Formats: sequence, structure tokens, C-alpha cells
Amino acid sequence: MDVNRIINVATYAGKIMLENGAEIYRVEETIVRICSAYGIYGVDTFVTITVIMASAEQKYQQTISVVKRIKKRTLNIEKISRVNDISRNIRNKGYTLEFVEDKLKNIDSMKPYSNKVNVVFSGMVAAFFTLVYGGNIRDFSIAFIIGCLIRIISIEFSSLETNEFFINILCGALTAVTALSMVHFGIATNSDKIIIGSIMLLVPGLAITNAIRDTIAGDLISGISRGIEAFLIAVAIAAGTGVVLKLWFNYFGGV
Repeated sequence: MDVNRIINVATYAGKIMLENGAEIYRVEETIVRICSAYGIYGVDTFVTITVIMASAEQKYQQTISVVKRIKKRTLNIEKISRVNDISRNIRNKGYTLEFVEDKLKNIDSMKPYSNKVNVVFSGMVAAFFTLVYGGNIRDFSIAFIIGCLIRIISIEFSSLETNEFFINILCGALTAVTALSMVHFGIATNSDKIIIGSIMLLVPGLAITNAIRDTIAGDLISGISRGIEAFLIAVAIAAGTGVVLKLWFNYFGGV
């Protein structure tokens, strides 16, 4: 039995899950589950949002440790679900290690939705949130445009590996400028509804949820880290929109 290969496959599965928004306890559980399915039970894991550390030992063999650094994080629940299904079915369906390795590589290389689809549906999300908050059909149309612009900017700047804090400031500022301008020229009606509906695209809902979940589960380091991450995103959004609103009110005297 190749303990080194098994622990590397297990941590690779955990890496895929962590990079795509999984909770800490789920990542650790998956690593232990894969190792135990192949007969390795002395497994210890320590996972935070930026690193995976795991060690395994087998009788009469030395302990093997693996560290994997997490440098990017996004949201793809489909990948999390697929890795989770594989880890739970190894023993029941008799998956070989080679089969699991191939499946994990396929999952890791899965392409998300195209940029065009992301842009269109981001616009729809912003537009419908604007309706929920009391906007009219004109506000709906402007929010749709803003939502599309936010996603385009996020995609372009992310490809340049720009800091997320800066991206959120820029998107918040763009939202406020566009909404205020459209209302000023009579194209839209409610700038507040448009701004609130559009910035919902930027609100770190997953980070907040996982921060609470990890803290309750006892993963205090990851819980606090995710909480700080969510707080900084909120600060960036507030800074972007707040500066624009302040300047607009100073120079134009209101909406």
C-alpha cells in the first residue's frame, strides 16, 4: 500500500473543495474518509482557508506529512458536491486509487459557466434585487446594466490578479456613479434602490455563512479569518460607494 500516494490524493481532493468554497470541517472529513477507505486510519489534518496539512502513518512505516498551499478561492458548489460524492462512494463502489485520481483531475479541470453567461445572469440578479427592494422597471434596466458591468470588471481585473479589496472598491464606486448619474438625467427613478440591488452581487454571503459555521464547529482560526475577510469586503464596498456619494452630494447637492 502506497501511503504517500494515498495521502496526496486525499489532500488533493481537500484542496479542490477548499478552493471552491467548502467548509473546513467538510474538507477535513473528506481527507480522513478517503484515507480510511484505503486502510489508513492514523490520519491527522489541520486545515485553514490558506493551507492544508495532513499526516498519516501505517504500522512499521514512517509518518508521512503533506502540506498544500491554497492561493486562490472561488465558489463552485458543483465541484464540492462531486468530490464529496467520490469520497463517500470509494468503499461502497470499490473505486481504485487510479480511478479516484483521474476523477479528481477531471473535476479540477471543469470549466465554469462562460463569461457571457456570468455577465448576463449577474445583470439579472442585480436587476431583480432592485425590484425586490422597491425599484421600478426603469431602475430594473439600469441595475441590469450595472450588474453586467460589475461582472465584466471583476472578470477582467481577476485575470490580472488584482487585489479583491481594490476590485470591490472599484465596483462599489461604479455602482454609485452610474445609479446617481442615471437618476440625475431622468433615466432612472430611485438611486438608492439601484445601488442596494446592484451591490448585492458583491456582498460576501458565503464568507459570512462559512465564518459562522466554522466558528460553531470549533475551527476558530478559519472562522475568524473568514469573518475578517467578509468584513474587509464590506469595508471595500462601503468605501467605494460612500466616497462617490459624499463627492456627489458636495458638488451636486443631492440626487
